[in-house]
Amino acid sequence: MRRLLVLAALLLVAIGCAISPLGRKQLKLIPDGQMNAMGLAAFAEIESTIPLADDPVLAAYVQCIADAILAEARDETGVDSWELRVFRDETPNAFALPGGRIGVHTGLLHVAETPAQLAAVIGHEVGHVLARHGNERVSTAYAAQAGLGISETMMQDMDRQERDRYLTLLGVGAQLGVLLPYSRVQEREADLIGLDLMARAGFDPRESVTLWENMTAAAGAGMPEFLSTHPSEGTRIRELTGRMPSALALYHEARSLGRHPGCGPPPGAHGEDD
Repeated sequence: MRRLLVLAALLLVAIGCAISPLGRKQLKLIPDGQMNAMGLAAFAEIESTIPLADDPVLAAYVQCIADAILAEARDETGVDSWELRVFRDETPNAFALPGGRIGVHTGLLHVAETPAQLAAVIGHEVGHVLARHGNERVSTAYAAQAGLGISETMMQDMDRQERDRYLTLLGVGAQLGVLLPYSRVQEREADLIGLDLMARAGFDPRESVTLWENMTAAAGAGMPEFLSTHPSEGTRIRELTGRMPSALALYHEARSLGRHPGCGPPPGAHGEDD
């Protein structure tokens, strides 16, 4: 029986190859509908664990930036609508899940000092969803277990240990005390997808470099949770800089088309709008 399961898993791997938005072959075994259901269940659990911020001005500011990014997102995973929550948590963190759910921690606003810098983070996280990185990780685990995978009822039928494992595979384990980084290849893809998203939305893509410099500076008092799951600042900045000419072309085109996100400066800050 075990041999049959292994053969079945190998067959799934053979037929489950997909192409990422940047042209990389990736394993995708789980239907988008199941991944979306899993993401919604994971988000509901996070909402029951971390309190929401009670500042409507802050929420409107973050929502404005997310709306501009999402207007440029080309989603093919079956997401009907996206929803965003701002969580009252001082860790500089953010995440996006299959099913169209985005979470931003209030602590991120101490590092992402401008609308464009926050757009870089949100674009990056949305990039993970668009590239089906959660599906890729769950699929890899599914194949490795030779078919011992996920049932129709998904989260409801899992015990706590198994549920936490799949939450971690979705990339939100850090929210629940478990840390499992995306691969460097996946992080690079999310960076580049996010860079193009923010540029097409009318945010200056050069601010992405400043954002990661700020993240690194914040590590002086201890590595931020968000940064600890990502490639080194030097590697990231080199790759973003290499992509910058094409991103700037997208940015200037967006500005010429009238895309000027009117999200204002961060609440409590003073200065020009982005």
